[in-house]
Amino acid sequence: MPKIFKFTQFSLRDLIVTAGPMTVLVIALCYVAYRLVDPSPPRQVTLATGQENSAYEEFGKKYAAALAKFGIKVTLVRSQGSQENLQRLLDPDSGVDIAFVQSGSIDQQAAKDAGLVSLGSLFTEPVWLFYRESKKLTQLTQLKGMRVNVGPEGTGVPKLFKNILSVNGLEPSDVKIKQLENTPATVELLEGRIDALVFSSAPDALLIQMLLQTPGIKLFDFTQAEAYSRRFPSLTHVVLPRGIVDLGRDLPPKNYHLIAPTATLVAREDLHPALIDLFVQAAGTIHGGAGWFRKQGEFPNASYTEIPVIPEAEKFYKDGPPFLQRYMSFWLANFFERMWVVIVALGALILPLSRIVPPLYVWKVRSRVYRWYGQLRTVEQVIEDVPPAKRNTVYPAQLKRLAEIEEKVNQISIPLSFADELYRLRSNINLVRKRILWLSEAKAPAESQDAAKPA
Repeated sequence: MPKIFKFTQFSLRDLIVTAGPMTVLVIALCYVAYRLVDPSPPRQVTLATGQENSAYEEFGKKYAAALAKFGIKVTLVRSQGSQENLQRLLDPDSGVDIAFVQSGSIDQQAAKDAGLVSLGSLFTEPVWLFYRESKKLTQLTQLKGMRVNVGPEGTGVPKLFKNILSVNGLEPSDVKIKQLENTPATVELLEGRIDALVFSSAPDALLIQMLLQTPGIKLFDFTQAEAYSRRFPSLTHVVLPRGIVDLGRDLPPKNYHLIAPTATLVAREDLHPALIDLFVQAAGTIHGGAGWFRKQGEFPNASYTEIPVIPEAEKFYKDGPPFLQRYMSFWLANFFERMWVVIVALGALILPLSRIVPPLYVWKVRSRVYRWYGQLRTVEQVIEDVPPAKRNTVYPAQLKRLAEIEEKVNQISIPLSFADELYRLRSNINLVRKRILWLSEAKAPAESQDAAKPA
């Protein structure tokens, strides 16, 4: 080691020896608390979406991409739709953690008993009633006797469509109900084997986009949409603006009035808070822009949901991201948010330790000097108690012992701030040596005079 490092203001080795055990103890306690107080979020979550080519499936892919940036794998599980998603959430053995669920299809008591929570409303899902142009459909009562596809029971459409028929004085038996999935039902409509089909979906769905531009296929105009929204609280009145599909071709050629339930994100209440934060933030990015039926920043929100919105999501929609996440990476902010109790406790623990470690450090350094005082004191006792007959052998032996002690003391490495202790020890060694020499010289003449006296 270079000589420049031999003389320092403090001793790193002594500091490690004194503070090391306490540091290890604190780290161990922090690790135990990190594992037990609030476990770290899982790296995988299962999201139930919808049918192939549905808006739910498209949005599910966007959520998977958003969470993948944070190292979270989102497993997408297809389903028939909202109703099946809800049933999977109610089943604790389904493996589904979070799902898209449509307003109006939720049994509030069952959801409460199962511990489900809402992350808020994401977008409106208009009821799209497409029919063959030859049918000239202007009133829903004209559906009597027609072949209408409403989708499988796993979706929320069959229940919703039955309610719509009932307020128009029709029974389900008055209509030839088909329950094909959306893709094969679209093929059936184009081939003329059914007269109409009903979707409830965001306009992002590929089938919606295609049917809006298909010649010979018309969209039903719910001219009484406002009345429907008053009769059914889960429905809202939305307008498909003229030209929104294709301005150049003026599609659609007029404003269409539609009725729309709202899509929500519903999760199990034991879903890790960090994952809830990620889904809520992703929802703000995915659904926060302007769209066919929404203005900029209108969605997501805490409205239009039958299940109470979890406080973390409601706070995000009101105030934006949590304070720490505005200035730190998500994982670092999440760590501090989860471990703040431990950090406070750690601060309370470090305060008394900070008062104990410095005295221990001082004692540890000085002990390298003080332990030689014990041997120095032993030498003094020997020379004080030696009988006259052994002085000639004891004094030289103790002088040799002092030389050995001094040699070892000279090899002691000590911080400069404690150098006075070392120099004081070396002075005391020299003082004892002088005392031995003085005693030796003082007693030798006395013995010579005693020997010269006559008997």
